[in-house]
Amino acid sequence: LILIGGFVQLLAGFLAFRKYDHLGGAAFLTFSALWSSHLVDIGAGNSEGFTAGSIAFLVLNAFLIILASSFNVVLLCMTLAMELLTICFLLFTLENLPLPFEIVMLIIFSIICFYGATASLANCMFGKDLMMMGPPLFTVESSKKDSEDPPPCICPKSHCTSGLRTIADLLNTGAVCGVPTDTVYALAASCKHPAAIEKVYRIKDRPQEKPICIFISNLDQLRAASPPISPLLWEFMENVYPGGIGCIIRKGEWLKKLGVGAGYSRVGTQDSIMIRVPDLTVLVHLIDMTGPLAITSANPSGEVDSTHHDMVISRLGHKLEGVLCDGESDEVVASTVVNCTKIDESGITIVREGCIPAVKVMQIFESVKNR
Repeated sequence: LILIGGFVQLLAGFLAFRKYDHLGGAAFLTFSALWSSHLVDIGAGNSEGFTAGSIAFLVLNAFLIILASSFNVVLLCMTLAMELLTICFLLFTLENLPLPFEIVMLIIFSIICFYGATASLANCMFGKDLMMMGPPLFTVESSKKDSEDPPPCICPKSHCTSGLRTIADLLNTGAVCGVPTDTVYALAASCKHPAAIEKVYRIKDRPQEKPICIFISNLDQLRAASPPISPLLWEFMENVYPGGIGCIIRKGEWLKKLGVGAGYSRVGTQDSIMIRVPDLTVLVHLIDMTGPLAITSANPSGEVDSTHHDMVISRLGHKLEGVLCDGESDEVVASTVVNCTKIDESGITIVREGCIPAVKVMQIFESVKNR
């Protein structure tokens, strides 16, 4: 029975640690060591050491009692019962243990253990407090604020459908939001709201002469708009989309068919527009919900790119309506920009080298051209 009791306590300790219950794990492992120590053959030569060990367990368990009182009543009762059992072990070494006292304590301890194990298992399985564990006797008040200051804008999580819908609704009503991309974080505005695109310029103090690109969710959207694109350019885009390469192509009325709408004059230049298909599922779903988005990096002009949603919130959150939080970005630099307006005459030109090396871009182009 002693061996079984020690094994059960040891198993309970490991299970508690697996559930990140460090106090419960420490208590059960301590109880297992104490329980198993009763297997030691106590003779005349080693009774003093066992007595000293029992006293040490009494002191250690006293601290566990104090900690357990801040968790729940069941754990507190268990530690109290174990304290009395430790006294039983101590009296046993002194050969002065009343048998009725030992029996009563073992019964009480067994009942508490059975109830605690059953309650923990039932509550864990059904996700409800079906069996009461009891409130803590006291709680420690912290001098610090329990919660941080609320963020300056709406900050939903990207893995939640409700969060994605929240940002989509904001963008569709003309808001400017911070969004993750497959490179760095960006500011997004719906192409249907030119006033929102103008606001992007003000938010990051972007010079008016610097054009803003658009993001679409897939290349089929571009095909449906029927732009005057040569077979060579189509082949090149099929090899670089989706990904961290943006292609500058000739602008035209076909953009309105793509869904750019009222923002036509506020994206790109008078003659050209940079289009990119991001390789990020959450952003692609967002674009499907909003239509093409006007995109620029989420940083004040001249400063480093934002590689985490916390950077966007701290730097520009007070100027935005929302930030879609997606953690660390996949890259630390923005996309590579390629001028494809004269791809059939003189090839492509690297306007900005970003996360995709210029050498790799040229290799892709040469491979497509040779085919």
